Amino acid sequence: MNAMTRRIVVGTAAVSMAVSLAACGKAGDGDDAGGGGGDSKTIGLLLPENKTTRYETFDRPIIEAKIKALCGECDVKYNNAAQDTETQKKQFDALVTQGVKVIILDSVDYKATKSWVQRAEKQGVKVVAYDRLAEGPISAYVSYDNEKIGRLQGEALVKALGAKAAQSNVVMINGSPTDPNAPFFKKGAHSVLDKGVKKVVYEQDIPDWSPDEANRKMGAAIDSLGKTGFQGVYAANDGMAGGVITALKKQGIKVPVGGQDAELAGLQRVLTGDQAFTIYKQIKPEAETTAEIAVKLLKGEKIDDLAPVKVDSLSGEFTGIPAKLYDAQVVTKENIASTIIADKVYKASDLCTAEYKAACAAAGIK
Repeated sequence: MNAMTRRIVVGTAAVSMAVSLAACGKAGDGDDAGGGGGDSKTIGLLLPENKTTRYETFDRPIIEAKIKALCGECDVKYNNAAQDTETQKKQFDALVTQGVKVIILDSVDYKATKSWVQRAEKQGVKVVAYDRLAEGPISAYVSYDNEKIGRLQGEALVKALGAKAAQSNVVMINGSPTDPNAPFFKKGAHSVLDKGVKKVVYEQDIPDWSPDEANRKMGAAIDSLGKTGFQGVYAANDGMAGGVITALKKQGIKVPVGGQDAELAGLQRVLTGDQAFTIYKQIKPEAETTAEIAVKLLKGEKIDDLAPVKVDSLSGEFTGIPAKLYDAQVVTKENIASTIIADKVYKASDLCTAEYKAACAAAGIK
């Protein structure tokens, strides 16, 4: 079957190629949720939360810049929901009321969006699901192959455990239950860890991807298992990995911990050896493709070349959604220079502040 036309079913009982990580920014930043008049030159951008740094630092400015480059007369109405579903619903409804015809949506709770998107569709509004696949008649979806990311995380943790992996017990600190990406990260990681390590001895899903809650759950795991009851920790993203590592250090425990997102703080922990790895997802292609799709939809143009595969919603109710799914890679101390620095995600000066200068030099980053 041709790769450009094959259907990829995204669902719990099927081959899963779902969504990706979190979003950020300041709640209420950008246009207010009410009032104002939109027109056919306005694109809405709604991001879900501000616990992680990736989206406000990279995704939002890249999307806005690309839209402006493609459509100089276009405006972007931006809002962040600060992890509150009702807030995001109000922001979404306000954009529809204002006459915005294309909305880029990274949902707080993917299950809640079905009725919103259905109402929007009836009013001729196109919705592009960004990073997380929302429920409803979505016009397009751009993200990553998230089950594969989970497998990469599992493989990297097994590698970090080394020759002792098969005799090692592992703690799993998973992502938010309302994020449709989280079950795919977890499923992918389990597919590797269930065979590659002795046992997953403690596992928790963490609401809102909260580093503080990850820290508390790691503390509870240590209390339950003892300091030597586990040999490694899977953390679904870098923010939670930071919370986990703080809990481990408090108890004087040193074991491999993995993360995801290649956040600055996570990369610095990788350099010092506090964190074993992170997952680098090239943000620019994902963000720019989403902007291109949004502008094409605004202009009534076809998006087949930008969204070459088809996915189904997690419920299975909405099928054949045009999609683009990007790959990711494991980043360790050994390849930060050839990935993060080479791709100009961060400059060496961002990464190598005074505290990390020696670690940078050891990793060949100048």
